[in-house]
Amino acid sequence: MKFKLPILPLSSLKPNSQMASLLTAAEPQTRTPHPSDPPEDLDDVLCSSQQQAEQQQLALAETPPFRSLSGESRIERAWAHWTKLGRPKLIVAPMVDNSELPFRMLCRKYGADAAYTPMLHSRIFTETEKYRNQEFTTCKEDRPLFVQFCANDPEVLLEAAKRVEPYCDYVDINLGCPQRIARRGNYGAFLMDKLPLVKSLVENLVANLHVPVSCKIRIFPKLDDTVNYARMLEDAGCSLLAVHGRTRDEKDQKKVRANWDAIKAVKNSVKIPVIANGNIRHLDDAHDCLKYTGADGVLSAESLLENPALFTGFRTAEWVEEGEECKKDRKLDQADLLVEYLKLCEQYPVPWRMIRAHVHKMLGDWFRMHPHIRQDFNAQHILTFEFLYNMVDRLRELGEGTPLYLKDTNAATIPENGLAMSAV
Repeated sequence: MKFKLPILPLSSLKPNSQMASLLTAAEPQTRTPHPSDPPEDLDDVLCSSQQQAEQQQLALAETPPFRSLSGESRIERAWAHWTKLGRPKLIVAPMVDNSELPFRMLCRKYGADAAYTPMLHSRIFTETEKYRNQEFTTCKEDRPLFVQFCANDPEVLLEAAKRVEPYCDYVDINLGCPQRIARRGNYGAFLMDKLPLVKSLVENLVANLHVPVSCKIRIFPKLDDTVNYARMLEDAGCSLLAVHGRTRDEKDQKKVRANWDAIKAVKNSVKIPVIANGNIRHLDDAHDCLKYTGADGVLSAESLLENPALFTGFRTAEWVEEGEECKKDRKLDQADLLVEYLKLCEQYPVPWRMIRAHVHKMLGDWFRMHPHIRQDFNAQHILTFEFLYNMVDRLRELGEGTPLYLKDTNAATIPENGLAMSAV
């Protein structure tokens, strides 16, 4: 049996986090790919959600938009908001099809202080209910949260942002995607050639939203251009800036090191919080980046996909340097992390393509050791949780896989149902 949430006018659609998670929880994934029936008390859930939605709408209405404040007042409010969130330092970066709710929750358990959603396409988000339902879910524990959009039309972006405003702590504009699809779609890093449009995207959100606006950018080849870009965004009302220390043309992250000097220069040139992005392969990198750049937080992306426990000090063998005193952790490996992720996917349903991608990332080393298991996995056109759990069991029966390593100085305690703690 399928059901839909009641359709409300955009101006009154201010549901709480529970209602947001229901947007895709209507057809929960189980150990088979078939949807199960909805909960029997659905009417009660929807009634409760609508009541809380009205309360949240009133709370937002009492908060003035950032544009109504003077420049210095906006800076003060930007820092007050960041401080209210606990000044998160270790943050899950936005990743298309990869930083979805179950993965965010897994990373939060293992030390992440905050997280971004995957990049959402603002026009498709406003036009297509199926896209909204599949691509964006959250829950009350999923905070602090940045919801990121790509866009090139200020009004379309605003409409999309209004839909997610009650569920997040920042609405973020993707100004850094360097991929070919962004060039074709005229968004991301390819708006670096259209700065008046970028400014209008930010200003329109700031003038009409009650939550802060953040931006994620790449650097220009010339440092002065990067600094001026950051200052322009701050003047437009941006409350937080995430800086990827690579240019638009530097796409190969394994070949090109991120420029921490450029990030440091931005941090020293603006008054709002700045987050550094690039070269965060393990927790020591996070410490080093924060110290070197003076940034207020760091983002990690690709390395987290292989090792969601990165922020608690765990690292894969690839990043254990010769002479370092690291020990194999016998209690946690990537297969354990995958099983935890799959259980979260059963709790918070997402499209199977996302699950498939995470399996490849977390079990990549295991698949290289046992390629016939990978072939069996790739041959499955329709996945089930039962198949995936059995596949992990098969890998374990073939012997020890690739362990995670932990430096004694980074030792972290992982509560069974709590959040990991790691000093930064």
